[in-house]
Formats: sequence, C-alpha cells, structure tokens
Amino acid sequence: MLRPDRLKSGIWVSAQIHLCNAKGLPLVVVRKGDPDAGAVLLKLVKPGTGATVLTQARTPEGELAWMKGTGADPVAETDADAYIARQLKRDPDIWVIEVEDRNGAYTAELTIL
Repeated sequence: MLRPDRLKSGIWVSAQIHLCNAKGLPLVVVRKGDPDAGAVLLKLVKPGTGATVLTQARTPEGELAWMKGTGADPVAETDADAYIARQLKRDPDIWVIEVEDRNGAYTAELTIL
C-alpha cells in the first residue's frame, strides 16, 4: 500500500491515476495543487447517487486518513463543487481529483473517519 503521508502530493496523485486506469475508472485532475505538500480533495462521483468529497485528515494517533467533508451521505454534485470552492478559497494549494465510480470499485486506501 502506498503511504500518502510519506509521498509528495504530485506523486500520490500520479499513482492514483495509474491505479484508476488499471481498474478502468475515469479519473480527472480537476486542479493541480502544490506538487510537494498540497492537500488533496477527492471527489467520488457515483452517477445517479451523488458525490462525496473526501478531505485529508489525521487520526488521533497522527496517521493520515480521510474525512467525508460533505457529510455521511452523498450530496448533489453542485453541493460537492460548492464545498470544494470554499476549501480552495482557504487554501489555493489544494489538489482536486475526481473519480467516477459507478460500482464502488475505488478504494481510498486509508481509514475514512
């Protein structure tokens, strides 16, 4: 398993592109952030269901994890995009990647809080 807390952001995003290509999942880098230490927002889109935006967080033990920034349940894509826009106003170095995942095949590789 890749250790995202040990990799530069640009390298981690490149790895996600390759992993999604191998699984046949469409992935788009919507916005490039800081290549070394930019945070990553991961927008998971399940057509017909909505979208979930995962944002990087830390567990109480300090391990890198994901948090559902848009809440426990999927939201409309417009709501997900509005959440992302608010985050970009706070931190212009954020990466935004979007994965279309019809069948739940994408795994975020980390704990989701």
